[in-house]
Amino acid sequence: MKVRALGQSGLSIVPLVFGGNVFGWTVDQAQSFRLLDGLVDAGLNAIDTADCYSLWAPGNQGGESETIIGHWLAANPHKRDKVLLLTKVGWDLGGGRKGLSRQRILAGVEDSLRRLQTDCIDLYQSHCPDDSVPHEETLRAYETLLRDGKIRAIGCSNYSATQLQAALDISRELGLPRYATLQPEYNLYDRAQFDGALKSLAVREGLGVITYFSLASGFLSGKYRSEADLHKSQRGGGLAKYLNARGLGILAALDEVAAEQQASQAEVALAWVMASDGVTAPIASATSTGQLASLVRAVALELSAEQMARLEQASAL
Repeated sequence: MKVRALGQSGLSIVPLVFGGNVFGWTVDQAQSFRLLDGLVDAGLNAIDTADCYSLWAPGNQGGESETIIGHWLAANPHKRDKVLLLTKVGWDLGGGRKGLSRQRILAGVEDSLRRLQTDCIDLYQSHCPDDSVPHEETLRAYETLLRDGKIRAIGCSNYSATQLQAALDISRELGLPRYATLQPEYNLYDRAQFDGALKSLAVREGLGVITYFSLASGFLSGKYRSEADLHKSQRGGGLAKYLNARGLGILAALDEVAAEQQASQAEVALAWVMASDGVTAPIASATSTGQLASLVRAVALELSAEQMARLEQASAL
């Protein structure tokens, strides 16, 4: 299975990252274990999570996803070396636990390490920018964690080109650790955040790019084509924004290419992201072993230049 360097982090990943936001939300611990076993068996090697997953689910407090991954690692210690753990800090967990201050980062990493039941996080990411804290303070906190061996590399998520450039400039000027990766929203429909200045910056600086919402919360699977379809999942209520002429045009193009490739629409949509300029790997989740098998097929799928161009045209802003 093909492998790509994750920016200048020193980490190498199969070009699809498993999204751990489903753990403790739409799948319970037993099913999470089956999925985690399955992804290792299939050759996938990266799991993305965050300290806030899945805070939004009724009865949850945050940390559920990391806790389940930690329980799995404790039950399968021999599999720790087969996976990269990607987690994040900075989201508002309530009770003043938010942001990218030194205090918050140093406390947050200890909580994540405890929940994950590991002594080192492979990629620790700033979940969202915090304009109340100087980049220098944030980066010096990460410097401490890197020195102490608690993390191996750092990345950022949801940063604009201006915010990312400022952080990289501080790293360069003061000799501090630099962000090796960027995690933006990106898929065939949602292209505005990454295309343009942010992509140019990431490519110029050699950052690894890990995209989230790579299937537009499931819309690009082709299951949602009318208002009547929105009840099919817990995410359905957020998909109405895609039910317009552009969204349906993208689905039509996906239908065509999927038929030509004898693949699913989701597999084609993920293959398009993987083949897009500047992208290292998309994040995608699965709640069943069948869906996991589909993710693995997407990694092997090669789209022709003509098929890429057709999808580009259908999704043009």
